[in-house]
Amino acid sequence: MTGFEIPRTYKIILFVVFLMTYIFTISGNSLIITLVFACKQLNKPMYFFLGNLAACEILLTTNIIPNILYLLTVDQGLISVTKCFVQFYFFGTAATTECLLLAVMAYDRYLAICSPLNYVSIMDQRFCIYLSLCVWLVGLMATIGTIILMSKLQFCGTTVINHYFCDREPILSLSCSDTTEVRVQALVFSFFITLWPFVAIIWSYVRIILTILKMTTLIERHKTFSTCSSHLIVVCMYYGTLIIMYVVPSSGQSFIVSKLLSLLYVAVTPLLNPIIYSLRNLELRNALKTYVRKIL
Repeated sequence: MTGFEIPRTYKIILFVVFLMTYIFTISGNSLIITLVFACKQLNKPMYFFLGNLAACEILLTTNIIPNILYLLTVDQGLISVTKCFVQFYFFGTAATTECLLLAVMAYDRYLAICSPLNYVSIMDQRFCIYLSLCVWLVGLMATIGTIILMSKLQFCGTTVINHYFCDREPILSLSCSDTTEVRVQALVFSFFITLWPFVAIIWSYVRIILTILKMTTLIERHKTFSTCSSHLIVVCMYYGTLIIMYVVPSSGQSFIVSKLLSLLYVAVTPLLNPIIYSLRNLELRNALKTYVRKIL
């Protein structure tokens, strides 16, 4: 793996930046998981799914950022074919799971705002666990087909992956076989896993906005929208990058651009998620204060 082809001095700076990013990401998301399961006031579907999202972010960053730190300490990192495919599998699992979780969270907000009388009966504990299990199961299975097709390819010539982790395009660029089948399968996969949940999110928020506009007072509108604004910000950041990377044709996209774009959902979004939710959510902030008092 080439990692970041920059002077040694900049690598040291990047190492410190990524190390701090990783520490804060793990700490922030672990804190959210702890608060969700330790504080009774957060015993709600919205926070249950937020805890799942935090776990997904931990999986994503742990799968990739330690490898980035390793590449920043060497001139060129070595990775076996098996480890490369394993890394790609867990990356695909985390990315797919996050897409679906964001859609489920949007559906949860839609029910809470647009159908409040039926919300409690629909989003009970059993249904939340069922949705969570389905999301993780689909995430665990989604990338298997792509990996099976990739494992049948022949690789010849250079064995250098021009990236800082084993992503689909850098791996396919090393193959001397016809990769059309893999690319078509991956494009179809990207369409269903990325765009369909995104369409569901858009539909949910259109209904939410229409419901909010019907409310009589400005205070009521602001209070209602504040319950889903954090989620909407995360959706825009995460889906915007994924659609550019994996759905929009990337024939003219250089590996340098791909590396920079992928950093947004590999490092930036997992870091910002707990910050966005904690700063914009009063219940989460109050739960943190209560939890700190109990510890002290």
